[in-house]
Amino acid sequence: MLSSNSIGRNLKRAPLVAQQLRRGIVTQADVNSARSYCEKQLQHGDYDAYLVRRFLSPAARDVYDAVRTLNLELARLPETISTPTIGRFRIQFWRDTIDKTFAGNPPREPISILLHNALTTIKAREGGSASSLKFWLLRLVNTRETHMEDQPFTSLAALEEYGENTYATLMYMTLASMSVRSMDWDHLASHIGKACGIAAILRGVPVLAAPSKPIQGPTGTVGNTKAPTLLLPLDVMAESGVREEDVFRHGPGAEGLQDAVFKVATRANDHLITAREMLENLKAGKSLGHDFEHEGEAGHVYPEAGASSASHSEKALRDRAFGVLLEGIPVGDYLSRLEKANFDPFRVKSSWNLPWQLWRASSRQKL
Repeated sequence: MLSSNSIGRNLKRAPLVAQQLRRGIVTQADVNSARSYCEKQLQHGDYDAYLVRRFLSPAARDVYDAVRTLNLELARLPETISTPTIGRFRIQFWRDTIDKTFAGNPPREPISILLHNALTTIKAREGGSASSLKFWLLRLVNTRETHMEDQPFTSLAALEEYGENTYATLMYMTLASMSVRSMDWDHLASHIGKACGIAAILRGVPVLAAPSKPIQGPTGTVGNTKAPTLLLPLDVMAESGVREEDVFRHGPGAEGLQDAVFKVATRANDHLITAREMLENLKAGKSLGHDFEHEGEAGHVYPEAGASSASHSEKALRDRAFGVLLEGIPVGDYLSRLEKANFDPFRVKSSWNLPWQLWRASSRQKL
């Protein structure tokens, strides 16, 4: 993998005037420290996001860093808590933190400080509120809580819904931070987000299905790591004849595993193909080809159906917001490597040219 030093850095940011808060004063140094913390968390915990952020509009980067770091924190909960009760306490902590941050009183915690700085900038730029961001952020938190115990998805459709409520929701937040209010762009984000969610589950198979290991303490073994789990949709596993116990015992040798992975990966690829076709239609000034299934739902009500943000041509909007769609590039890269491994998730090789792929896609505005 190329060094992160190969990507441009030190981009200028709007200064934040020190603000008097009930808990004290948040200075520019606090914001810079919070920004550095979030960047490092993404660099080590979500490298795809760390690369994608470099291609986003500077106006969206603080929101992106904050919410992606929060997503990483929430996604790690199942591996870092000993009981569901502790997990629920952590979830409630983040709900309270979000409420305080949007009320202008962020706790002295890096994610909330950086998010508050971004919200202040958005309000100053637009002279309005960022209420839609709070709606999407709480939906992300609620969805992570629902899946905190790492239970298998009941169906492929349920897995798609998970992708919509997590990764697509993260993309909606990035678009909102750029003042992009467009059903077409939300529609694109929905398909790419679903592909991201599906790919995330496939990537986790070798990690989550690994046998539990003893935890060594000063006096010997003090317990075991979390029991293995398999999150592939139950309907696909049943069709392919996959048994969880076989995967836990035999790993890639489990009967039907590659067939099940192929079916799930195909659905993710279908969403990427659809997004590519939609983008080309958008460039040509054509209809996207099908209706947006979430139109009219909370967060997806538009002043004029299908219209882009006011006062922006489609080309100008694409130049400003295309970086958001780059989330699809790491997914396509992973699916390609998975195919080369004959859909054995245990044998997928690392990617070495993802930064170049992102640069090429950004330069050409093609997925």
